[in-house]
Amino acid sequence: MNAEATYAHLTDRALIAVGGPDWRDFLQNLLSQTVDTLGVGEARFGALLTPQGRLLYDLFVVGREDGCWLDVAAEHRAAVMHRLMTYRLRAKVEIAADETAVSAVFGAGDPGTGWVRDPRLAELGWRGYGAAVDGGGAAYDAHRLRLGVPGPADWGSDQTYPIEANFDLLNGIDFRKGCFVGQETTSRMKRRGQVKSRMLPIVFDGPPPAAGSEILAGTLRAGEVLSGLDGRAMALVRLDRVAGAELTADGRPVRVERPAWLLAALGEEAA
Repeated sequence: MNAEATYAHLTDRALIAVGGPDWRDFLQNLLSQTVDTLGVGEARFGALLTPQGRLLYDLFVVGREDGCWLDVAAEHRAAVMHRLMTYRLRAKVEIAADETAVSAVFGAGDPGTGWVRDPRLAELGWRGYGAAVDGGGAAYDAHRLRLGVPGPADWGSDQTYPIEANFDLLNGIDFRKGCFVGQETTSRMKRRGQVKSRMLPIVFDGPPPAAGSEILAGTLRAGEVLSGLDGRAMALVRLDRVAGAELTADGRPVRVERPAWLLAALGEEAA
């Protein structure tokens, strides 16, 4: 292990092994991400949506010799498996829980064999599937929050749209692929520019406001606090109400940040 890197055992993640002759076509028709061209040892970020286009579950699809792993939130693994079984019908697909440990490493270069690059953002580092490393889950979440990347605690299940959670900016949606569950609403939002709200980090002094606290621009509701740590949290904000406004949450001043990766991804839209 690289002594300069931070390793984290992600106990909040779990794996589903998917295989069988039809596994690629099966997932290709369900997920927001393309799996047709997924290579062995490659990870892609995506989501399983409702038919109405709301975000149900995030996942990483990890290519293997005989199929793939789905890296999902541990608390949702049973629900994801149930939904996959519902969609399976006559497809020749095998779906099973896999107890292989999920880990992450960040803060150094290529950690070597057994690790795959996090497809969302280079600064998030690498994900590993195998022997568990020691601790570090809290450090990983703090690192993700410093980067302004939302996580499952921020979007819940069936509560928001994937574009509001920045899946379009974090390589979580392939808009060039064919149909997938929830594709019509997702593509229409992107095509028409109907993105009124996004998840962005907020900064403040002291402990985070309670999750669900309103963010106010004067007397106007401008957003909602999501998960956070001392001095920093994620929030779902109304883009038209936070620009240049003096904001408060729970009676305290807060400030919205736009991370460099998000500004780069938005390009001219960020102006």
